[in-house]
Formats: sequence, structure tokens, C-alpha cells
Amino acid sequence: MRTIVHRHLGKVVAGAAIAVAGTAVMIGITLPGSAGADDSGGQGTEQTAQQAGQAGQAGGQGKAAVQPGVVEEAPAEGDTGKGRDPLTDDETERVEKLALDRQLFRSGENVEGDKGPQRITVDLAEPELNELDDPNAPRRADVSFYDYKDDALVTRTVNLDTGKVEATDTQHGVQPPLSRAETVEATQLLIADPLGAGLKADYKDATGKELTTPDQLLLNSMVFRATTGTPAAVSDCGKHRCLRLFAKVKNGPWIDSRDLVIDLSARKVAKIG
Repeated sequence: MRTIVHRHLGKVVAGAAIAVAGTAVMIGITLPGSAGADDSGGQGTEQTAQQAGQAGQAGGQGKAAVQPGVVEEAPAEGDTGKGRDPLTDDETERVEKLALDRQLFRSGENVEGDKGPQRITVDLAEPELNELDDPNAPRRADVSFYDYKDDALVTRTVNLDTGKVEATDTQHGVQPPLSRAETVEATQLLIADPLGAGLKADYKDATGKELTTPDQLLLNSMVFRATTGTPAAVSDCGKHRCLRLFAKVKNGPWIDSRDLVIDLSARKVAKIG
């Protein structure tokens, strides 16, 4: 086995997991084994990362040519579920567009800095208390967005029967799990940053090729929050949208980047270890 080399970023770590010692800054974590980043079943992850990585590259190379986004009209109802059935694909598409009205689109900002907040999740909403025993209770969906302009989590409840937004909840300092698009954008930032030199060197050691885009890796991520004793460079994490990235060479080893934090709100990379 090749000797492990200590660099700015870390080490190439063979195997499926890395145990991280707990300190005031770094909590004990375990890298995922096969969830979302295995060598045989991670094609969905690879394809999504590839698409988002290519979109990120296109945006970075020609922002002046990017056309203003447009809020589309909500599609027809399409296939619908009943009662507590999971949301159908048609329902998910419809409620996302209903929740993202023109006002929210124009005022919000996504992870790449474009208009419109970043979609995080679309889930079937819980029924109201007075509807628990009603078999004909309306189906509702909770659609959550992260607005990078204000560092706010915006959740809207949409009534699938009426097509109306019944409630809007805005919270600051709340950090839901990261979307795939956010993880890919963080990887793009790291590759472009001087602190990404170790990642690129380790990738080249493992593959003999240059690392230039996120789609060359299998990716996972974890929200990072500042705690007592956290370095000043990442003290805004929690208020800002920050993460630790876990990258794996396709059909190869994990690359240890546990000492780096990527602040998506500030679009900066910091070293904490």
C-alpha cells in the first residue's frame, strides 16, 4: 500500500470509513460506507453530481450570458395520490411551482447566487388536528427552500386540492440536511480554492488524472455548526450554511477532507484542523 502523505488537505484513506476523534471543534463522525457513494449503486449520485457540476461550470464560465430565470405556471394536476399516500411525481412538481411564487423568486437567491431560493425538500404535510379522522381531508405538501440572500429557511404549506399556499414559515439559524446541488457546489468551490490543492493531489495519486469537476467524485456532506472554541474563520457557521465534504474516488478510496469547512453563504473555504 502506498505511504499515506500528509498535505494541506489530508490523506488518501483506503477503505469505507474514517473515524474522527472528538475535540472542541471536531465531533466524532463516521464516513458513510455505501449510502449514496458506493461503487456499484451510486449511479444516481454520480449523474446528479455530473449534471450539477456541468451547470456550475457553465455558470462560472459565462455568467454574463446567463438569461434571467422565469417562474413557470404550475402544471396541471396530473397523477394524484389519496389520503396519506406519498406525493406523486406530478404532485411534487406542481407544489414546488405553486410554492415558488414571483415574489419569493425575485427576492430569493440560490446556492450559485442566481435568482430564486434553493429547493431543499418537498414532503407530504401532516393533517390538521381536526382532520385526523377525516378520510376526505385535503392533501397538503410542505416545500422548503434555503434563501442564501437572507440565510433563511423558508417553508411553505401548499393545499393540493385548492392549489393555494396556506402558510409560510421563515426561520434563521435552522440548517436542514444539504441538497445534492449544494454538495456539488461546495465541491466546485473547494476544487477552485487553494485549500483544494491536497484534494486534487490525492485524486491524482489515486487515479493518475487531474481533478477538475465534481462529477469525477462520489460525494456526501454534513452540515457544520460553530460551537464553543470554533476558530474565528468559521464562527458564522450555523447562521451561515456551512458543511464538511466527504469525497470518494470512483472505484477507489475516500479522500480525507475533515479539516476543511466550506461556507456556502460566504463562498469561502476554511481550514480548522
